[in-house]
Amino acid sequence: MKRLGVKMKLFKIYLFVFIILNSLQAKEKIFIVEREDSSLAVISKDSKKNTIKNMKNMNHGVVKFKDKDGYVISRDGYIIKFDPILEKITATYKTSKSAIGFVVAKYYVAVANYDDKSVDILTRDLKPIKKIFTDSKNVGIKIYNNYLIFSQMNKDTISIYKDLNLGEKEPNFKLYKEFKEVGELPFDAMIKDEKYIVGFFTSKHFGVVDLKKMEFQKVKIFLDENRQMVLKVPHFGFWSIGGDKVFVPAVGDKKVLVYDNNFKFIKNIQTKGLPVFTSLSPKKDFLAVTYSGKDFPIIEIIDTKTLKIIKSFTFDGKVLHLRWSEEKPKLYVSINDSNKVAVINTKKWIVQKEILDIKKPSGIFIYKRSE
Repeated sequence: MKRLGVKMKLFKIYLFVFIILNSLQAKEKIFIVEREDSSLAVISKDSKKNTIKNMKNMNHGVVKFKDKDGYVISRDGYIIKFDPILEKITATYKTSKSAIGFVVAKYYVAVANYDDKSVDILTRDLKPIKKIFTDSKNVGIKIYNNYLIFSQMNKDTISIYKDLNLGEKEPNFKLYKEFKEVGELPFDAMIKDEKYIVGFFTSKHFGVVDLKKMEFQKVKIFLDENRQMVLKVPHFGFWSIGGDKVFVPAVGDKKVLVYDNNFKFIKNIQTKGLPVFTSLSPKKDFLAVTYSGKDFPIIEIIDTKTLKIIKSFTFDGKVLHLRWSEEKPKLYVSINDSNKVAVINTKKWIVQKEILDIKKPSGIFIYKRSE
């Protein structure tokens, strides 16, 4: 009986610890840009729970998270800090009349501006540190170690600034290196390992900077000569890297381009329409693709092993964004015209639920929190 009592006590202790640990696991909270309502919708457990107002012009609103902070950039040049747990704005700063992208590091926020042709360096609480004037619209801003990298659209130039404080306190950025004549009208970029990859409006290649060697190369894009005009320029931040492959939405052609990790061409996947976004599942086994023009309401799912389309969904409105859950087999799809977000079950490949009353939804962003 004594042994049984000891076992029961141990079991209760283990059960208590299990419950505590389970409660501390990351839980997803979803923030959705309400494009024409200057707000963020807050989704928890697949239901709308709240709305954060006064987010300025959200036509191309982007949300990023760092530690326990959330940040939003608005099209009219505001950077907004908010508390994703308490769901309230904590600071606001206007960098220009038009901002296009930003990054968040341990001690700073950097904003790439269109309007006043500059890059703003701010503290994490949005106090100004430095403004870098470039005489160009600035895009594709990224961080690599102690370097800040961005592209100058009007000058066809990639600029690399080095933090002389080596990331140990608020930064002191100085120009380190520039690559000129990289391609016509750079517009967005991504970081893959030590590679800064940039795409262009009109050039039939993309550019790659090896940030360890500080060397630049052009990688040709395999497209037909007579290209259709794309209605919405793909954001190359939504290129997808899947294990041993890189997936790129073709500009102006009905293809997803597939490369290996050394950017050697593998094949083109023929798609329904002109691709805008490619988004890779957490296990890198599936790729979701969205389209522009008449195919706006469609998304297609590609198996990344066979490189074949395995499923297609058609919705009752324009699909502007999608996001895979990292915790559950779900894919969230914002359907702008219908004021809703569809939840796709990615095991059965069916629409499991529709979250209604989301005003003109576009970008979907997931914050992991502890409860």
